[in-house]
Amino acid sequence: MSLRNISIGDITEKVVISIGGSILIPGRDDGKYIGELAALLKELSLEVHISVVCGGGKTARYYATTGSEVGGSIHQQDLFGISATRMNAGLLDLALGYGNYPDIPETVEEAASRCEDGKIVVMGGTEPGHTTDGVAAMLARELKADRIVNATSVDAVYSNDPKAVPEAEKYSEISIRRLEELVYGEHGASRSGIFDPLGVEIAKEHGIDIFMVHGRDLKDLRSANLGHKIKGTVVRSH
Repeated sequence: MSLRNISIGDITEKVVISIGGSILIPGRDDGKYIGELAALLKELSLEVHISVVCGGGKTARYYATTGSEVGGSIHQQDLFGISATRMNAGLLDLALGYGNYPDIPETVEEAASRCEDGKIVVMGGTEPGHTTDGVAAMLARELKADRIVNATSVDAVYSNDPKAVPEAEKYSEISIRRLEELVYGEHGASRSGIFDPLGVEIAKEHGIDIFMVHGRDLKDLRSANLGHKIKGTVVRSH
């Protein structure tokens, strides 16, 4: 089926993208990248229904750290971080041509209610204690999505931190149970840098696959959204 022959009624697959703030605003041609990302998402929305959850990146870290230095509580630091995620979501929303900021969805229920056919809904964080990955998984559960695309600064899932352990094995496909083992580690300590533990539990319980890709590799990001073979890692939920 060609793109020209696709109608809204033909779009049945749903994808939720969790995109890290370190991908959106690392300080390297950010405007150019966000514009190219928006163009890609609009093109892909002709084939799959897309929703996006944006992380806070360095902006969130700066405000959380500075907030702590001036006496802010963990809760207050989290609120600063959430504000940063919503600003990042506003940038992508603007690039998509909507211009909704500051009216960015504050809950997954609100985001789901805005998911009209053919429109890409972009949101940030929701409440203290919930990471971008966790929110993406909650939104995927709410929408009954087919997969989550985790677009980060790491190109795949590895058996260990590839920066610390150069010989770490890179996985092309693993089970959700294997991801759970990697996230929690051998001694049960959370390693949420791979993917949020809550997000893993939601994906496992609801049968949602996770595609892990480097977010600035737009070719791999395209493939992941369409459920095609990727250079990153596919986490199978069943």
